[in-house]
Amino acid sequence: MTAAKRNFAMNIKFFIDDILLSPECGILNKNQMEGVLMKFIHAADIHLDSPMLGLEKYDGAPVDEARGATRRALQNLVALAVEESVDFVLIAGDLYDGDWKDYNTGLFLVSQMAVLRENNIKAVIVAGNHDAASQITRNLRLPDNVRVLAANKPETFVLESEGVAIHGQGYSTRAVTENLAAAYPKADPDLLNIGVLHTCLEGREGHEPYAPCTLNDLMSRGYEYWALGHVHKKEIISESPMVVFSGNTQGRNIRETGAKGCMLVNADNGEIKGIEFKNLDVFRWSSLEIDISAAKDIDDVFEIAEKVIKKEAGAYSMPLAVRINLTGSSRLHGRILSREEHVKSGIRACAVDCGNGNIWVEKICFNTRDISARQAPLAGSDALRGLLDSISSLQYDEKALSEIAGEFADLFRKLPHEYLSDTEAIHPERKETLIRATEDVRHMLLSRILSSGGGR
Repeated sequence: MTAAKRNFAMNIKFFIDDILLSPECGILNKNQMEGVLMKFIHAADIHLDSPMLGLEKYDGAPVDEARGATRRALQNLVALAVEESVDFVLIAGDLYDGDWKDYNTGLFLVSQMAVLRENNIKAVIVAGNHDAASQITRNLRLPDNVRVLAANKPETFVLESEGVAIHGQGYSTRAVTENLAAAYPKADPDLLNIGVLHTCLEGREGHEPYAPCTLNDLMSRGYEYWALGHVHKKEIISESPMVVFSGNTQGRNIRETGAKGCMLVNADNGEIKGIEFKNLDVFRWSSLEIDISAAKDIDDVFEIAEKVIKKEAGAYSMPLAVRINLTGSSRLHGRILSREEHVKSGIRACAVDCGNGNIWVEKICFNTRDISARQAPLAGSDALRGLLDSISSLQYDEKALSEIAGEFADLFRKLPHEYLSDTEAIHPERKETLIRATEDVRHMLLSRILSSGGGR
């Protein structure tokens, strides 16, 4: 045997013995990952087929545009994954929205996961509180590129070719109040470690306190990235390590304003190198504040509103549901309150005109203040002046305010949860709410008296 043949044979033996037969065959550790680029998507709270709550009860609401928005957002997620050639997609809980009415929701999900499979993209999912509420979910057969992590204890899923360990635990019941993160395993020092968790973290306003934990709990695991779900607002909690809420993929009500989507994450040499938020939503909720302090009459109010709405419409290329909040100190305060429906109609007309039918005004809130000293015209009317003074004095009468609150208590207990959780909902048990209401009543009454000549 020639020297060349001996060297060739020895190289083949080395390859077989030390590489192919190695227990670590196929697994890249951090020392082997230099130059290995990797991308993944972190998404959460898709709430597939979730309704836009209460939309149908409003005349002119864009029901057709909103219906199916969560499906189209998921399609955008899958399209992004394919376009970016990501290695895997992480979904950190609440893929569904509770119990389904039929299997169509599940079949749609299967079809989208199949698109990922056709493009050699894996999906790793943990169940959230809404997923745990679904009975059909447990019987749904998903494509083999989808891995749903265990719900009874933390599970580690290793992607060998990428050198990644994904640690996660889903919900077995809707209300999980224990700290799941405490049981997550320590990081594997040879791999890039990612934790997936559906959690309120240390508490977030407007979200149920499920799977609570502290930032220290997460950091103590030694992971490079934490993909969090449950909170519907995107937020980077920490950069070292990366602890991230991606937010939900599609806003569903006025409490979920602004762009919605997912995080596109880049890694290299076993380290997180970059993170970028990507829009996925197809129907957006927005809240606009319109200061009418400079308005001299109602027509001025409409002109000011038109300018603000037109600017908002120009910023987006999708249907918008807008809540308008009129603010500012104005002599028009009482007149606006007394002509509330006229003002609402005028502003809605502005929105239709500015948005070419692409903007829907969900609600108009009146939060202006009166600056006029218009008590003088009532100088000759002791009765009217006394009535207005009595209304004004209510804000200093704790007993009277308490009695008023009691009158409305039973009524408010009967209202649906969706109304009471609204950011603009009236809560009569709050003193500031009642004081504001008495002020509005006084100004509205005064405006109507003056406009009818009753003060002369």
